[in-house]
Amino acid sequence: MADKKITLKVLNQAGEEVSTVSVSAHVFGEKEATQAIHDAVVVYQANMRQDTAKTKKRDEVSGGGKKPWRQKGTGRARAGSTRSPIWVGGGTVFGPTGEQNHKIKQNRKEHNLALRSAWSSMVKDLIVVDKLEVEPKTKALVKVLKDLKATGKVLVVLSEENENLFRAGSNIANVVLTGVDNVSVFDLLYFDKIVLDKATLKVVEENLEEAK
Repeated sequence: MADKKITLKVLNQAGEEVSTVSVSAHVFGEKEATQAIHDAVVVYQANMRQDTAKTKKRDEVSGGGKKPWRQKGTGRARAGSTRSPIWVGGGTVFGPTGEQNHKIKQNRKEHNLALRSAWSSMVKDLIVVDKLEVEPKTKALVKVLKDLKATGKVLVVLSEENENLFRAGSNIANVVLTGVDNVSVFDLLYFDKIVLDKATLKVVEENLEEAK
């Protein structure tokens, strides 16, 4: 049985509809997979954590070279070092070491399901253009996005390196440019609009079709 298709509008950079494109319903018409999406976001956020938190252990704090007072006869509890964890300024027991690893994984089949589901949820907010070509100037890309009615948080997805676009978009608030292989489930849920050209749309479709 032939794969069902979904038809999307294709605009030019002036925001005018110039044609349509048919895409696979398997990729862009997937039912919402809530659990797979949730797991993908948890994995993304866990793997983005910078494990830099660290406390000093007993052997790392300064001082404590001399016994605070003699062992007996003072009426106080025995103490061998001011670096003891029970002292103010002493070492920390079981604190973070700076080497903790929070990375987790999601199996590929579930991750691909989450991606298809996330792309499907964004179909109404996809802005497909016939091509994206601008001068390496911020105002040039700002004008294109305005004509395309790409408002709010905008993700521009590219299938190949485009230095002009990256230079033009590097200084625009709420606009992020990324390669098609770097789009995560988190990105698809975070951004309000996704702008991509027909070639990039085809790459997305082919990548996720192959992952059936």
